[in-house]
Order: sequence, then structure tokens, then C-alpha cells
Amino acid sequence: MKYGEITHFGHPQHKLRFEYAEIPFKCDGCKEAGIGSRFKCSLCDYDLHKQCALAAPSSILRHPFYPKCAFYLLPRPPGNGPRYCNACERDVSGLVYHCHSCGFDLHPCCANLPHVLDADSGGGGELRLFLHRKVSAPCHRCGRKGRSWSYRSACKQYNLHVACVMEMLVESWHEIYYGVGGGRDGKRGLVGINGMNRIPSIKGVGKSHHRSRKGKVKRCCELAAMAVQFIISAVLGDPTAIIAGVVGSFISR
Repeated sequence: MKYGEITHFGHPQHKLRFEYAEIPFKCDGCKEAGIGSRFKCSLCDYDLHKQCALAAPSSILRHPFYPKCAFYLLPRPPGNGPRYCNACERDVSGLVYHCHSCGFDLHPCCANLPHVLDADSGGGGELRLFLHRKVSAPCHRCGRKGRSWSYRSACKQYNLHVACVMEMLVESWHEIYYGVGGGRDGKRGLVGINGMNRIPSIKGVGKSHHRSRKGKVKRCCELAAMAVQFIISAVLGDPTAIIAGVVGSFISR
């Protein structure tokens, strides 16, 4: 879908233009990491995830994981205490979907995570991933159970927490956004890994707590690396951000 210029209630003074760039940004709506597609104000360096930019403040979101809840879009989390997203477990500090009855919170990108990811480019269905609110099986990366929402493979042999994906993403995003060692003023330097200002390889992808029979470990890790690419793209709300970037090196690690 093509997008033109839009106006947003969080930045009414200027219009925002849709663009794609492999330079990381911090979303001025939800305050979370972003890479790839965004709506940007070139005059103010104001950036929004696509999901944050297109969310209507008067709309009510219904989510199948919480059928009794009505989520309202708020410019900031209610109350003065700390709050966290029920999908990824990260803090909520900006634009958020909030249910007043249950007190649940969802980042806009998390609220719009696809429930099915067809991540197998070969068409064999090995990496068809399904989003679950809770999974009793251990996570492929951290080895824990039931930590957050999870993507689980159709064969039920592979499971990855959305929270673990966010940890990998944010760690590497922070390094490229601020530059290795940070700038002199502590602000973003966009120097990144090896002097590049493009999407970095995500740290920790090769780390796995998943056990598999001898002879299947390598293939399992290859599938895991491919799945991470698709899940990160889904978390960012941009199906092209990572796949079109420089994370092909995952599979060779």
C-alpha cells in the first residue's frame, strides 16, 4: 500500500511523510526502537512507526487474546506508576493501547503482531509460525516457559518469546543508533557497527537453549535464525525492514 503525507495528533504542526531508510530511529509515539518504514517530519526529526502513525485516537481495538477487553489508544500510559506491555514485557512510556477495565497495555506494534507468519521461503511450511499468548514449551533462546507472547512453529518444535526478540533487537539497535561508545554529547551518532549506518546483525541470534537430536542441530539453528528475521520484522510492524536488510549472515553463524 502506498502512503502519502498524513497529519498526526502527536505532531499537528507539520505533516509527516512515509519513507523507508535502513537507519534506526526511536519512535516519538511509543518511544520504542524502529528500523525501516516510518512516517517522518523532516523539519523536526519526528519519527513514528507505521502502526503508531496510522492509529486513530478515537478507535477501539479488540484483540483475540483478550476477548473481554476494549483497548483505547492513549498518548501516554495512565497513572504515575511503571507499566509494561503485556505482549513483550517492555516498559510502556508513550503511545499505548490501554484497557481501562483490566489494566492491560499493548504497544501499537505489539497489538498488531500478525497471528501467522509464513517464514519459509522454500514453501515447505517448516517455518510457519503462530502467535500464542502463552506456550508451555521452553523458548528456543532463553529456555524459559510462559514469559510473554510467543511465536511457535507449526511442528511445535520451535518457540521464541516476543520479549526475547525485543531484547536482541534493542541491544543491537542501541549500538548502531548511538554509535559504538556513543557520541561526545551522548546523543545518537549513527556510526554503528563497523562504521555502517545500516541495519545491524542482531546479537544473540546464534545463542540457543533448544535441544535437538544429533544431526538436526544445525538445521534447527538455521530455522531459528530465519524465524528471528521474520519475528523482528513483525515486531517492528514492517515486513520488509529486516528481510531486506543485512541479516542474511544469521544463517551462516
